[in-house]
Amino acid sequence: MIIFSKIRLYKKPGFNKLLSPWFFCFILTANFAFSQGSAVEAEVVNELRTHILTEAGWAMTQDPITVTAETSPRSAGGKHDFYSEGDYWWPDTLNPAAPYIQRDGLTNPDNFTAHRRAMIRFSRIVGALTSAYKITGEEKYVTWAFRHINAWFLDPETKMNPSLLYAQAIKGRATGRGIGIIDTIHLMEVAQGIILMQQAKSVNQQQVAEVKDWFAQYINWLRNHPYGKDEMEAKNNHGTCWAMQVASFAKLTGNKEVLDFCRNRYKTVFLPYQMHANGSFPQELRRTKPYGYSIFNLDAMVMLCQILSDKEHNLWLYETIDGRNIRKGIRYLYPYIADKSKWPLKPDVMYWENWPVAQPFLVFGAQAFNEDDWLETWKKLDHNPKVEEVLRNLPIRNPVIWFE
Repeated sequence: MIIFSKIRLYKKPGFNKLLSPWFFCFILTANFAFSQGSAVEAEVVNELRTHILTEAGWAMTQDPITVTAETSPRSAGGKHDFYSEGDYWWPDTLNPAAPYIQRDGLTNPDNFTAHRRAMIRFSRIVGALTSAYKITGEEKYVTWAFRHINAWFLDPETKMNPSLLYAQAIKGRATGRGIGIIDTIHLMEVAQGIILMQQAKSVNQQQVAEVKDWFAQYINWLRNHPYGKDEMEAKNNHGTCWAMQVASFAKLTGNKEVLDFCRNRYKTVFLPYQMHANGSFPQELRRTKPYGYSIFNLDAMVMLCQILSDKEHNLWLYETIDGRNIRKGIRYLYPYIADKSKWPLKPDVMYWENWPVAQPFLVFGAQAFNEDDWLETWKKLDHNPKVEEVLRNLPIRNPVIWFE
């Protein structure tokens, strides 16, 4: 449905002409875009309402579990430091005492993953509670969400340090790596949840300020520590995910400088150097899991557009001088989402059967470009995946909270 604005024609001395046709077209176009966005959001809420309330009901029974709940003897950090191990690194069968060796695309099931799982759980809880609060307005969801938020960021006994010095370590090779920064993409829905809940009546504003300070410290670490700088310069999905999460955290903290920096990287680095002229991502296609990685990177690029676009900046419509843009990226991958059997490359070495799920690029692409087929495909896909690898690579699981 198109919503028409009321246009008043003023009769004043010297102003006897009707509004010009181009101005009327501008109003009509603006309202059409607004109504389409509202329509997509309404469809998404309708599709997910039962799931949201079920997830929120589960979340209301959960107590906080942070990085302090479990530690690894292989971690070089303390109990407040996030720790994870490189997925594709394995013991050397010829020399078990030697440093681990790499098997690209093959996840070692014996690695320490407790902190990563706890963070994904945290994201799931806050995302569900924020979604339920948005569609019902009930303060109980906010109160319970902030129990978890305070445990992760404020409580001296359970909080996580605002750095990632010990992520994706490799036994015998590294106590931590910049590549591990990708693990905190699961704080994005937490940050977005805080944005939406921060003005609720039950919220302690001093606590909100302190949580924002935690994120400000983490942004500073991500931008200035050598690990952060290395990850920022990554040529593939790691570089995209660095910018995606930094943009999310900068939005929460109101850091205009960082938001502008991320917009610039999207325009001058990601589109021209990650995207091929046909809309594909060559760096992802050369991996042993090209299908999953292509989906992952497209989701990240789309979320950059969703987070960073406002009245002054529209990344959805931005394109390079040679015509690379986010719409082309979605159009390249969409046929293989709608029908995976058409995928032109070999199947991924692991988790081939688990993709796709309800990818966020379908929802927000449908909203941006009025593509009904994309939204209908999203509706048919799995909105509640259980496979850990899928959850790890799906940081946006609650699209309702990203409509503003």
